[in-house]
Amino acid sequence: MTAVPANATSLQTKQAPWWLGLMAGILNIVLGIMLLTIPVKTVLALVWVLGIYWVIQGIFTLVGMFVDRTAWGWKLFSGLLSIIAGIVVVRHPIASAVAMPVILMWILGIQGIIVGLIALVMAFRGGGILSAILGVLSVVFGVIILLNATSPAMIVTFVWVVGIFAIVGGIAGIFQAFRNRAA
Repeated sequence: MTAVPANATSLQTKQAPWWLGLMAGILNIVLGIMLLTIPVKTVLALVWVLGIYWVIQGIFTLVGMFVDRTAWGWKLFSGLLSIIAGIVVVRHPIASAVAMPVILMWILGIQGIIVGLIALVMAFRGGGILSAILGVLSVVFGVIILLNATSPAMIVTFVWVVGIFAIVGGIAGIFQAFRNRAA
């Protein structure tokens, strides 16, 4: 017989082992260094791995559809879409390696414009001048990203920024892992 907690606040979650955070931090640093030093090969490898992941994930989604029949239409659609996208990425890794950063930059550009417009609306509703300034900057940067998303210099810059963020995130992850170990 399993013990039932007295209330929801008495539930405790187990913390992941500290060394998992350490390994993730090290992996992020290695990935960041690879993105900065050999960006083309690293992006190609990441896109190829993503394609394989999408194929496997799509297969699992389709198999899971027979186990849990709820929302089977969406599971069928997403599973097939995942498999098709994965096959396209694996069969055309160079085109995918060019397209992925461009698509991500379009998403970031659109997000920047939307966030900026929301900040501007909030500024006019009493959010203050800082909200207005941040809103204008966000819209301007969003438009700049959208207008330059396909330029090779912007793609290279994007890959470098992701590499830098991976290194910084990896260092932070390593520090957090050792803090968890000490706790």
